[in-house]
Amino acid sequence: MFDVSILGALAGGLIVFFSPCVLPIVPFYLSYMAGTSMSQISADGVLAPGVRRRAFLASVMFSLGIITVFVLLGAAAYGLSQSFRGAQAEFRLFAAAVVFVMGLHFLGVVRIGFLNRVFQVEAGDTGNMSVLGAYVVGLAFAAGWTPCVGGVLTAVIFTASTEATAARGLVLLLVFGVAMTAPFVVASLFIGPFLRFVSRFRQHLPKVEKAMGLLMLLFAALIATDSVNLIAQWMLETFPAFQNI
Repeated sequence: MFDVSILGALAGGLIVFFSPCVLPIVPFYLSYMAGTSMSQISADGVLAPGVRRRAFLASVMFSLGIITVFVLLGAAAYGLSQSFRGAQAEFRLFAAAVVFVMGLHFLGVVRIGFLNRVFQVEAGDTGNMSVLGAYVVGLAFAAGWTPCVGGVLTAVIFTASTEATAARGLVLLLVFGVAMTAPFVVASLFIGPFLRFVSRFRQHLPKVEKAMGLLMLLFAALIATDSVNLIAQWMLETFPAFQNI
């Protein structure tokens, strides 16, 4: 049967990747992972075969580091929610409030300074970066990264914490992490086309930011009223084909 939670986690991960706080810095991380300079990959988007292979392997391990942190956060949230099952209503309202405030931030209604922080790596020669090193950078990136993804991540973590089993909750965070990092891995294989896409798409980033804000406000309302399942019901009624998924 169609599971709106999985679809939501998938969509949330993709939205985060194409958000204003992630997409613009991806080229810099690609150059860092490839062990080359931005000027070298920006010229024509062409990389030597060895550099491209290194960029791909490093981006995979970098992504696994990010996913590891997300899954651990999901496990911690699930354990916490189970420890305070008697306070589920308060837990739900707190999560809704967090998502709501972050939604207002993305809409520009309020501006929260720390949400604009960006985790950065030091520039320099990374040609000798090991696979393990890329994984560690991914861990650090996820742990100290800008909370600009916090609203979507909070929504997914809250949904995961209320699943019937820990395994289902972890699957949601895994789907979210894979959806957010898979485009990064693909970008490492198609440097030229990706750079051209970023250049063209940059003008639409403010629209994406506003769309994220509106979606967060909607989801905050659904969380607060314990009505997340209404989305699944509406989609099943509107698109009967989902009943076969």
